[in-house]
Amino acid sequence: MALDYKTAGVDIEAGYKSVELIKGYVKETMRPEVLGGLGGFSGAFSMKGIKDMEDPVLLSGTDGVGTKIKLAFLLDKHDTIGIDAVAMCVNDVACAGGEPLFFLDYIACGRNEPDKIAQIVKGVADGCKQSDCALIGGETAEHPGLMPEDEYDVAGFTVGVVDRKDMIDGSTIADGDVLIGVASSGVHSNGFSLVRKVFDMTVESLNTYYDELGMTLGECLLTPTRIYVKMMKSLKSAGIRVKGASHITGGGFYENIPRMLPDGMRAVVRKDSYEVPAIFKLMQQKGGIEERMMYNTYNMGLGMVLAFDPSDADAAIRAIEAAGDRAFVVGNVKAGEKGVDLI
Repeated sequence: MALDYKTAGVDIEAGYKSVELIKGYVKETMRPEVLGGLGGFSGAFSMKGIKDMEDPVLLSGTDGVGTKIKLAFLLDKHDTIGIDAVAMCVNDVACAGGEPLFFLDYIACGRNEPDKIAQIVKGVADGCKQSDCALIGGETAEHPGLMPEDEYDVAGFTVGVVDRKDMIDGSTIADGDVLIGVASSGVHSNGFSLVRKVFDMTVESLNTYYDELGMTLGECLLTPTRIYVKMMKSLKSAGIRVKGASHITGGGFYENIPRMLPDGMRAVVRKDSYEVPAIFKLMQQKGGIEERMMYNTYNMGLGMVLAFDPSDADAAIRAIEAAGDRAFVVGNVKAGEKGVDLI
């Protein structure tokens, strides 16, 4: 038998079919600045729209979704994992006050199943629409022999822009500033290696309904990461100065909140200032996990923590809620060694 690429494990025809299936999803994310169509060797994006900025600064972010993807395999549900990939990138750009402009995804798979790839990209496109970000390119790479045929990984990166005068860098955070937490949608995309130790990773376990969750365990854990771009735009449109922003990802409160603080400032967060979602309480109880480890691994119900001048706090909450998010005054900043206290 003559050898060809297909007998070696790479189906070029499946790749063509994937591209055809995803074109509609990609088209829905387009912005006026996108030049050319799908299928070129690179994505083109006009910078004409930012020329009126005094000092435009490009921001970038890249990430994946980690082992959360294992749950998508088990439940054969692939239409939301792409939202997570976008969220992890655009939320980081939003933390600096930036507007995400475009996104590119990378999917590596053991075998190209066009319908599955299309579902993954649908999620990516949904995430891009939620963040007003254009999906201008991507890559699906088939890796026979390197990955199991029914598995894949997805990652991506985004580029955003901000006028330097509008950058959020934490440098003006001062003693007495108010900390406002913005609700997460659940576990988001961090700490799933521990999640998979706490719960049995079987279809039966994931399809178990929990009264306290109001849904099955799998539905709760696969809930996509909340995207905060529109919320940050709402604050900017309202003329409210965000002095510092922390995206609560891997490392939880203890690692991420200090990242926005200048030297000599310490955050104080009151654990009783909001209701910790049931999934975290269930995990802590079922896994026998120490409370500090929970706050050192998970967002515990707050996907973003923002710092404001006390005079802006009420208006900030109104602007956040106007964007469809829930906000809580969760603490304050005080003088002291850079870090965070949970009380």
